[in-house]
Amino acid sequence: MTHEFKKIVENAFAYHTKGISCVLATVVHLKGSSYRKPGVRMLIAQDGTMTGAVSGGCVEKEILFQAAAVFESRQSKMMTYDGRYRLGCEGILYILIEPFVVNESIFKNLTVEFEKRTPFKIASHYSLDIEKPLHGLGSEILLNNGEKIKTYSEPEEFRPENDEALLFFQQELNPLFQIFLFGAEHDAVQLGQLASLMGWEVTVIASAKDQKELQHFPGVTNLLHISPEESHTLSIDENSAVVLMNHNYATDLNFLLHILEKNPIYIGSLGSVKRREKLLNDLIEFRPDKADLFIEKIYGPAGLDIGAITPQEIANSIISEITAVVRKKEIKSLRDIAGSIHA
Repeated sequence: MTHEFKKIVENAFAYHTKGISCVLATVVHLKGSSYRKPGVRMLIAQDGTMTGAVSGGCVEKEILFQAAAVFESRQSKMMTYDGRYRLGCEGILYILIEPFVVNESIFKNLTVEFEKRTPFKIASHYSLDIEKPLHGLGSEILLNNGEKIKTYSEPEEFRPENDEALLFFQQELNPLFQIFLFGAEHDAVQLGQLASLMGWEVTVIASAKDQKELQHFPGVTNLLHISPEESHTLSIDENSAVVLMNHNYATDLNFLLHILEKNPIYIGSLGSVKRREKLLNDLIEFRPDKADLFIEKIYGPAGLDIGAITPQEIANSIISEITAVVRKKEIKSLRDIAGSIHA
């Protein structure tokens, strides 16, 4: 969800510079099932333009209608959407609609956080009572350094920290997910384009002799012409995936050996199962100190087995496999947290 919020911030700042007011709609509570879960957001500009979505399309028009009152009063409000009596999901969404101002100072602070790749939280005070007007409804951004950013101003006496009438929803947003493609052939173009549609930051690693430019890779964030020996400078972390796709085994192995100090969640290798086995054997031979840490992270052939043939199908299978690995880790983290609470 981080990439969605980043887009909301960018658009809200652009509207602010043009003197156009905005409100933010956040799903803060759910009873039953819905297309998307609490924590999804959408931005509504006063001209009716929307950024993002909180459902498959059935709720957005109602939010736009309800937002008119917030534009007029500049006071936050709650609304509900009951999907049980419609053709949508079988649940009730509780949605906080609040004024949302991203001025230059806020934009700079958040841009720094995105670039630093540090997690941050968004905390929202809300109510399940949509009929009763309550002061204190609204959200604030909690940075990793303890700083709080409020995206609209309301008198402090109207923002009770412990008001029993208000409920509290907090969401942690991880750094933007990023993928590093070691290779710059046609299949890298397709994979980079699909990964960008996922909201991932995409970096393509090309040979220093390669003449390709960024314009040859639609959606790609960065194109670097570096050698394997220089790859240790890449900002690969636990919110990153790596795909080795140089179509040259020695080159892929060389890159892998130079990024072993990094901690990607996924390493994909194009090619056959035998190629993965050879990669693991060479890894054990050259870096036995790191082999155990990386064996479980190396997937080869990269991608789910869906009978992919075309570059587009292969890209889809790799994206799906990476997503599954990330979700599996998130579920494990939630179970670990739940286990520690009940222990």
